[in-house]
Parts: sequence; C-alpha cells; structure tokens
Amino acid sequence: MGINVVRLLVEDEINPLVIGTDRPRFSWNIEPDYPNKQWNLIQYAYRILVADNEELLTEDNGNMWDSGKVISDLSIYITYNGMALSPGTRYFYKIQTWHSDDEYCGWSDVGEFGTGLSTQDWSGDWVGRLDREEKELVPASYLRQELFVGKPIVRAVLYATALGTYETWFNGYRVGDHILAPGWTDYSQRAFYQAFDVTNILHEGDNAWGIILGTGWYSGNIGMMGTRIYGKHPSCLMQLQIEYQDGTNEIFCTDRSWRISEGPILYSDMIKGESYDSRLEHEGWTLPGFNDSEWNSADTFESYNGVLQPQNGPPVRIIKDVAPISSYVTERGTTIYDFGQNITGWTAITVRGIAGSRISINHAEMLDQDGSLYTLNLRRAVQICHYVLNGEDNQCFQPHFTFHGFRYIEIEDLNKDITVISISAKVIHSDTPLTGELTTSDELVNKLISNIQWGQRGNFLSVPTDCPQRDERLGWTGDAQIFVRTASYNMNVAGFFRKYMVDVLDAQSPEGAFPDVAPDAGWKVYKGISSSKWFAPDNAGWGDAGVIIPWTIYLMYGDLEILRTSYTAMKRWIDYLKKNSDGLIRPDYANHADWLSVGADTPKDVLATAYFGYSTALFARIAKVLGNHDDEREYRQLFEQIRESFIRAYVSADGTIKGDTQTVYVLALYFDLLTPEFKQKSAKRLEELIVSNGDRLSTGFLGVGYLLPVLTENGLGDLAYRLLHQEQFPSWLYSVKHGATTIWERWDGWTEEKGFQSPSMNSFNHYSLGSVGEWLYRYVVGIEPDDEQPGFKKIKIEPHPGGKLVSINSKYQSPYGEIRVEWSRDKDRFHMSVNLPVNTHTELRIPGEVILANGPAQFIGTEQNRSIFNVGSGSYTFESVISSENFYRIS
Repeated sequence: MGINVVRLLVEDEINPLVIGTDRPRFSWNIEPDYPNKQWNLIQYAYRILVADNEELLTEDNGNMWDSGKVISDLSIYITYNGMALSPGTRYFYKIQTWHSDDEYCGWSDVGEFGTGLSTQDWSGDWVGRLDREEKELVPASYLRQELFVGKPIVRAVLYATALGTYETWFNGYRVGDHILAPGWTDYSQRAFYQAFDVTNILHEGDNAWGIILGTGWYSGNIGMMGTRIYGKHPSCLMQLQIEYQDGTNEIFCTDRSWRISEGPILYSDMIKGESYDSRLEHEGWTLPGFNDSEWNSADTFESYNGVLQPQNGPPVRIIKDVAPISSYVTERGTTIYDFGQNITGWTAITVRGIAGSRISINHAEMLDQDGSLYTLNLRRAVQICHYVLNGEDNQCFQPHFTFHGFRYIEIEDLNKDITVISISAKVIHSDTPLTGELTTSDELVNKLISNIQWGQRGNFLSVPTDCPQRDERLGWTGDAQIFVRTASYNMNVAGFFRKYMVDVLDAQSPEGAFPDVAPDAGWKVYKGISSSKWFAPDNAGWGDAGVIIPWTIYLMYGDLEILRTSYTAMKRWIDYLKKNSDGLIRPDYANHADWLSVGADTPKDVLATAYFGYSTALFARIAKVLGNHDDEREYRQLFEQIRESFIRAYVSADGTIKGDTQTVYVLALYFDLLTPEFKQKSAKRLEELIVSNGDRLSTGFLGVGYLLPVLTENGLGDLAYRLLHQEQFPSWLYSVKHGATTIWERWDGWTEEKGFQSPSMNSFNHYSLGSVGEWLYRYVVGIEPDDEQPGFKKIKIEPHPGGKLVSINSKYQSPYGEIRVEWSRDKDRFHMSVNLPVNTHTELRIPGEVILANGPAQFIGTEQNRSIFNVGSGSYTFESVISSENFYRIS
C-alpha cells in the first residue's frame, strides 16, 4: 500500500506566483492508496526541502532550507525557517513524511511559490487620465504600449495593480481570470497587486500590451456614500519581468510613454451598471501595429503613499454559468427571463442587429404582483447594462467593472430589430472552494442549506458584503462575525477572512474601537457630522467581529498567525470597552441592537454588556493559546467581573433577564454570563418565550446564530428541531416555502399578508439569518473542531438526531482532509458511518448503546445515554439501540 503527500499549499494556495510574507507556511494532506481501509495512520515526522533551482530538488538538495527530519504530527501551517528569501524570486519545494510506525512515505511532487516585490523593485509610474470635469459616471480608460522582445523567453511574469479596477491584455489575449481586480481595500492605507504568468502569450519580436482601467471601489459609487471616496482619478501600476534563455532579464512597465484614450465603455460603475457602445471599439488595439497616433499621452501620478502588497486572499472569479429556466414577453414588448436562482454577477448575451440599435438588460431579485421586475428595493442602485451594436454578426456582451444581484432580467430592445442568439448568467464571487456538503431526508431543509450556500456565494465578493443589489454592498462586521462559523463549514474561507481582518484592523480607530464596516468607506468622516451613533465605530456585535472572526478562523483552520497579527488590536478593543463602561456595564453602545428581530426589543445595554463579556472571555482564551499568561489571568478575571456586573444589573432572582426577549437569554447562556443556579431558570424562560410564540423565533441578526445551539446544549433539542422545521412566519422555512433561493435579509421581506416589506431596506440575498448552518454541521451532523487541537486535527463528532430527519449524508473538507459522517435512524436503531482523514483522531459520541462496531474503535464508556469511542483515521460503521432520550422528536 502506498502513502502519498498531496494537496500541497503555500499560504493556503496551490503554487502561488506571489506571496505576501518572507516566512511562508506549508500545508499538506496525506492519502493512502486505499484510504477507507487504513486505520489509525498518524504522521510521525516530516522533512521539507526548499530550493531556488528545481533541479537541486532532484538531488534532495534544499539549498534554501532543509528542515531535516522533524518529529511532529502537524501538517498544516509549517513555517519556513531557512535562508532569507529574495524579493521577486521563484522557489521550489517538496515534502516527505514518515508515519505511525516510522515508515518512510516518499517525496511529494514539487511545488513552487514566488516572493513579492520590494518597494525598490517597482520601476514604473502610476498612469491614468486626469479628468478635468468631475462627473458621477465617467468612461473607462484604454491604455496601450508596444514592446519588442529580442530573445527567446524562459519565463515572463506580470505584476499588476490599480487604484480602481483593471483588465490587462497581451497580443489580443486577456491576462488571467480575475474579476474586479485588484479587490477592495481601504486605498488610503493599502492596495493589493496580483502576479500572472504570461510566458505563453508573449513571443519574440513585436508585442502589444493593453489595459482597461475603471473607477471601481476607488472612485466609483460605493456604500451609499457617492463617488470618489478614496480618490478622484483611477490609475494603474504594472511591471512585466522577462527572463530570457541566455540568463538575462528585462523589465517593461507603465510610464509616461504609454498612450491613452476613451473607448466603448461609457461608464462601468459598481452601483450604477454599465453603458457600452461597440461602435467606439478600437479594433486591434491590443495587437502590434495598431495606430494610436490619435491617442493621448497617459498622465502620470505621484507615487502611492499606502502599503502595496501581494494579494492576500482568493480573487473574484466567474465561478458558474446559469441558463434561464423560462421566459415570457410582457405587455410592453420586453422579455423577462427567469434563471431560477438568485445570484450575484451579470448577464452575458450574444445578439445580432443593425449598427446603432440598442439593447438594455435590467436585473432584479423578485417580480412584482403584475409580473414586472421588482426594483424599488434597489434605492440609488441601477442594475441596468446598456449595449449599442455595431452591426457585426453575433456580438457578445457582458459588463466589465460592475455586478448585480438578481434572479430575473428584463431585456428591452429599443429598436425592435435585435435577435438574441444566446443568454446566460455569470455567477461571480471570491474563489472560495466548496468544503461542506450536507444532504438530509427533508427536502425543505435541503433547500434551506442550498439557500445558505447561495447567500454566501452572493455576498463573499472581495469582502463579506451585506447584499449584492442595492446601493450598499458594504463589509458589515456584525453580519460577518455571526456567519463566519457557517461560512467556514460551507467553503474554504481561511484566506478570505485573513484578508478581511486586514480591512478590519485598518479601520480600527486610534482609541481602539473596531468599526461597523470594513474596509472603511468614508464613514469616519460621515459619522463626524451625524448627531446619532448610527455610524459609531464601536457597536456591540459589530465591533466584536475583531475578536470573534480571528478566534473562529483559528478553530476551523488551525491558523495561529491570524491570532498573532490581530492580538494587539483585540487587546486595544477590550481595553476600549472597559474604559467606556460604567462599572463594567456598557451603555447603549449597540445602536444596531438585535438587528431586524421580530416583535422583540432587546435592550441595547444588555446586548452591549453581553458582547463585552464574550469578547473578553475569547481574548483570555486567545492569550492562553499564544502563551501570554499574564494577559490570560488579567482578562479571565475581567470576564468574571463582567459576569458579576451583568447578573447584578440585569438578572432577577427567578432567572428573568432585563428585556425578557429570546435574544437576551440566548446571549447570556451562550456567552456563559450566568452562574449555574441561573442557567436552568433562564433556559426555562427561553423555552417559555418560544413556546408561547407558537414555536417561533423572534431573534434578529445577533441572536439567531446562537439560538439552536443554546437550546441543544441546554436539553431543549426537541424545541430546536421544532424551530428548524417551522414553516409559519417567522421561520427559516417560511421563505423556502415561498420560493426563496437565497437567505432573505428580513424574516418579513415578503409575507402573504403584507407582500413586500419597506423597499428602503429589503434585500433578498443577505446571508446573516443563514447562520443556522453552523448548528446543522456542529449539532445535527455533529462535526466540530477541538480547540485544544484546532483545524480538525482532533475532531469532536457527536450527532444530535431528531425532528423529522431520519438520515444525514455529509462531507467536510477539513485542513487535514475529508471527513464523512452519515447517519440514519429506524425505530429504535441508529446507524452511523464515519470516515476520518489520515493524521487525525476523534472522540466519537454515539447516541444510545452501540451493539455493532466495524473497525478498530476504542470503547471508552458511556455518558448521558451516549457510547464514547476514541477513533483514528479510516472508515467505521456503528449500530446502536436508541430510546426517546437519544433523539429529539417533533410533537
């Protein structure tokens, strides 16, 4: 039997062309040829070789680093510890491992990575166009330059960035597949750049280089704040580095010799859509020999004062094509198409028509009662793309620097002489691969799971946005923190949230307050003229994202570095909260409250103090993980004091908590703010509130994610299942029953009695209320990382069967490999199969008394009607006898 080292990653990427650190971290998986039959296989040791020449590795020579044989069972985030890496350089590596019985595994395939450029390595100028007239919507700029390559090429790498958005081309070929590059940051502080291998599209002789430059987040419309938040004029900086066969190198870059012009993109705006006139296209402008004599010289800009660093996190890409499922012609003569799924992206269309004819495509999430597009909820956003034809056959159109949130489109042909050849919807989002798959025996629950995943797809776009359609699309921190655990089960978001935490840290105030939104979108100034705290930088549940997100990423991926890099900022946040409290009671620094709760007004001071306690408790745990024991003791003691203050101020002798809403009990229980004598009373009161509400919830954004976990942990799992299966408003399945394909922003986004909620704030693609996905994985399936060995090195598996569910089939691609859990129940029999990846182990808690076990599972004993086993890698099956105490029924 062979054992293979596979899935080699550097900083969570496969063969990255550029990384943003000089101490990269290596991760790998181990797979035997017959994984289902390999039990209890643990890595005993590893060895990593890094070289600056691939041929050296064939001789087992790591001239940059030879780790030697390291006795360790860790195979994620192993930090480079060799010679200093040079900027802008390509390196190669390979890994070998030994296993449980010190058996040598053999070498992996060769991986590679590239280092980033130093500040001194950038040779060119920032180029663009200095507009004399400031308009809301401006044309994109077209830039070009020709270059002569005089020798055979070994390798060519392009480094590219922009203050704005860009596409770049060589010899008629678009470079890379990134969308809306370089991504959204607070450009006043930092910008990212990307690297692309362009060896295959360059050649000896004459070559042409073209760039399209848009306003993007930098100077286009964003976040309800208008335009030019970060700057007035888009610009770009690019550098092409060529390595020749004779060993020499040459650099080409953007500078004042470049030519610039306007073109067919009359505007392409994040919020306002695109207008494209194909009669203005520059035929052959990215090919050698194009006559650009009528173009102008590009303007050059001052050097960028912020941090310029390699892209941190996955790029936005086109992930999927969706075809329409139906269409119909309206009374106005327009055609409406239904794609059957609410998505984020745009429409790609191929048409034929006479020159000058115009076609417009409008996008919307919902239809109004009369069958027309429902667009009232877009506010200032305009989800329309206009295209003017040039008369050529089969013209293909899709936008460049905008995106829409939609399920339906309406096509209007103003000239009535355009033929639509083909049409599809392009789904775009940050390229976070799917890691979780979960199918149950209940089709409505399966649809809910699908809606949760599609809500994540639609809103994870460079930052975790709140919605993809209206004039907002901001990186709300509270939304992100309540959903981050669900997000981590659905997709690999390790790099995505590392990038987002950079945005959060950049937006922290000098006093230590974390923000409502990140990247900052001009709110620092705007809130200064506001008479309310709406734009406060320290709202409870929102600012706390600065602690909750790093801790969650550490748990789910074993990433210590995100704790280290965020540590000082987290400590400043806790100290800020303490300083701005009154006897450790936080005033109403919770302006958003339990956002969009239903008929329940959670007091802001209760909520703010509860989150103060939670962030403090998490920070004490983080201090322990990092070995900062003085901080651990100090902030553990602070948490105890907060808990005492919370009980004294808000908890009555009968366990009633001020406000008496579902959310106050949920937060108090989940955040461990109650002593044992109050926990049982408060859990009972929570149960009473839910039952008296007709087995329906009333929680908003902050309460909803913790609701079902709290019920399950406090012996109320049957009630948790009743809430899951509830189909009446308000509930998760209410929207499912009424055709939702994503998670709605509001429980009452649309109801049978009232129709649409107020269009001033009513998104139908908004992931926050989908945080119930965490409970489905952690409790229904039962897969959870152990915080003593995070990243699923040690796995806790404890399913909680119940409700209408009679079977579960799940997969989760953890950092160490794929975990599979399946269970089914039939009368008093519970069947379960588990498959664990190499180099992991688990404590497995199976409902009931196990009567059959297949595989070398070590029986530990029983506890609370559960059979407990220690289990290593491999495939196992179990059968147990269960009683009514072992699962939760729907009464």
